[in-house]
Amino acid sequence: MTKYKDNGFMASDKEYLTFVLELLREVRGISYKKMMGEYILYKDGIIFGGIYDNRFLIKKTDSLKDSGLKEQIPYPSAKPMLLVDSEDPDDIKELVNKAMKK
Repeated sequence: MTKYKDNGFMASDKEYLTFVLELLREVRGISYKKMMGEYILYKDGIIFGGIYDNRFLIKKTDSLKDSGLKEQIPYPSAKPMLLVDSEDPDDIKELVNKAMKK
């Protein structure tokens, strides 16, 4: 069950993590680390995104500037990231690979 933190934001739940990991099944080298109720996502040991408030966000890079993805703030005082709204593993693989090019 998702609980609200003191700041009004929700912690991400394990079920959503499982959903995102399934979407990432076509991408090799994926791992994650739980931090403060959220999940940081890595490809080959390098951070490329995360799950914040049950939202799959990817780092905003120059290679993704024309992706059409909407900017979102993962948490207060953080830099904007991009909301992944596709459920197509091939699209997501392409996004992750582009994000890794910076």
